[in-house]
Amino acid sequence: MRIVRTRVSLFLAVLLCTCGLSAQAPNPLRFRIQLALGMAQKPVDGRLLVFMAPFEPSLEEIVPENGAKAHSVWIAAREVRSLAPGGSVEMNPDELAYPAPFSTRAVGGYQIMALLDVNHDYAYNGASAGDLRSPVLSLGGVDPARTGVIDLPLSLRVPEPKLELPPDTELLDFVSPTLSEFWGRPIHMRGVIVLPPSYGKDPDRKYPAVYWTHGFGESLPEIAKVSAKRYRQQMLDGKLPEMIYVLLDQSCSGGTHEFADSVNNGPWGTALTGDLIPYLEAQYRMDGKPSGRLLTGHSSGGWAALWLQVSYPMVFGGSWPTAPDPSDFRNFTGPNLRADPLPNFYRKADHTPWPLMRETGKDTQTLEDYARQERVLSEQGGQLTSFEWAFSPRGDDGHPQPLFDRNTGVIDPAVASAWQHYDIAQLLRNNPDGLRALLDGKIHLIVGAQDTFHLNESAQLLQETARELKINITFDFVPGRDHMNLYEGGLDEQIGREMNAVARPKASAAAQ
Repeated sequence: MRIVRTRVSLFLAVLLCTCGLSAQAPNPLRFRIQLALGMAQKPVDGRLLVFMAPFEPSLEEIVPENGAKAHSVWIAAREVRSLAPGGSVEMNPDELAYPAPFSTRAVGGYQIMALLDVNHDYAYNGASAGDLRSPVLSLGGVDPARTGVIDLPLSLRVPEPKLELPPDTELLDFVSPTLSEFWGRPIHMRGVIVLPPSYGKDPDRKYPAVYWTHGFGESLPEIAKVSAKRYRQQMLDGKLPEMIYVLLDQSCSGGTHEFADSVNNGPWGTALTGDLIPYLEAQYRMDGKPSGRLLTGHSSGGWAALWLQVSYPMVFGGSWPTAPDPSDFRNFTGPNLRADPLPNFYRKADHTPWPLMRETGKDTQTLEDYARQERVLSEQGGQLTSFEWAFSPRGDDGHPQPLFDRNTGVIDPAVASAWQHYDIAQLLRNNPDGLRALLDGKIHLIVGAQDTFHLNESAQLLQETARELKINITFDFVPGRDHMNLYEGGLDEQIGREMNAVARPKASAAAQ
């Protein structure tokens, strides 16, 4: 009996010890996300995102950060299929996370929010109509290595934004035969038409047409609310000559299509010049000739304005691209895509990282860090994948081939070679004699001398190319200006005057 009691006591001691260890065992942070009843009529799909931000300041919605603050908001993701109303799904925020697995974050107070991206477009411009999200949950004393499961209800729906058209503007919604044939379904070309103040007063007067498009991340409601309103007011105030502004929405499922003919996005340049412009010139009192077709846009819109002028020099009479996306691929926001051998997309020859933005300190976000953040947010629609949708060949899986390996930064030589078709500097090199007369004095590229994304460096290489080929292109590197403040000081008005001088040279000369 003594021996039996000893063995039982020993067993109980081991059991108690094991239970104590279990109580102390790590139970890493997990999320259980439930689709609240009434938020959907049927099961939904999408990319589930969970955001984790510092406790302060208090937020109504958590959104990712870029630049020096990129690591303040941590993001976890997973694809969800057929999540039924009332049903739930669990997420391990260590499997696909940015900037690191959630269980490695320090103990502290945090704000947490879940969002189901039903359209897979969060990487383009954030939450969009129909997305489902939770309220922001604020928790103190969170130990991500031991907290266990946190419940988050998808109980809020992102509303459809209101399309508020200012006076003297009209919605453009045109079904392109060319794009519809490519896709096998109706494809709409959308935008906003801003009419001059005198348009309804003088039925015989014709006007130049300005074709404008936006930068990465903008949408049709924003075009109407901001850009259309601004151009209308500037014409009313007499700061801009009267012209018809065609504000084009170039957003698409892949990001921005840039009005480039693409095997992935479709023939957007052909559709613009062959379908939309003839339609508009039949509907509105436009000049209907090259001198009255003028181009402008900023950032990705600047690249589109530059690309269209070089690709269709007999259609357009002038282009004013501002801070265009890389125009000479010898500097694609850093890496030289024409080098032999190719560099690493993430690191320079000395192994230091390429910065995403112009150096502002040790916390500057790198290209690698940005690519990893984008990969968690979505597999399409981000800035880097947007370039691939526009420029890359199509892979066997039906998706654009990636330019570089997202894990290593190694560039695919075959894809880089295919991208040369969209290198504007290379287009000039391929046909200098044919383009020299057609482009003479038509391109007026403007960029900040301290552009935030190094786009002035790519423009400088394009300038060297144009000089070598003796192609007359004007370059203006504005001192003290970056990507965000380039238009301060009246750049809109300057461009408007220069456009008017092309479309109405006699009236412009008389006014001077």
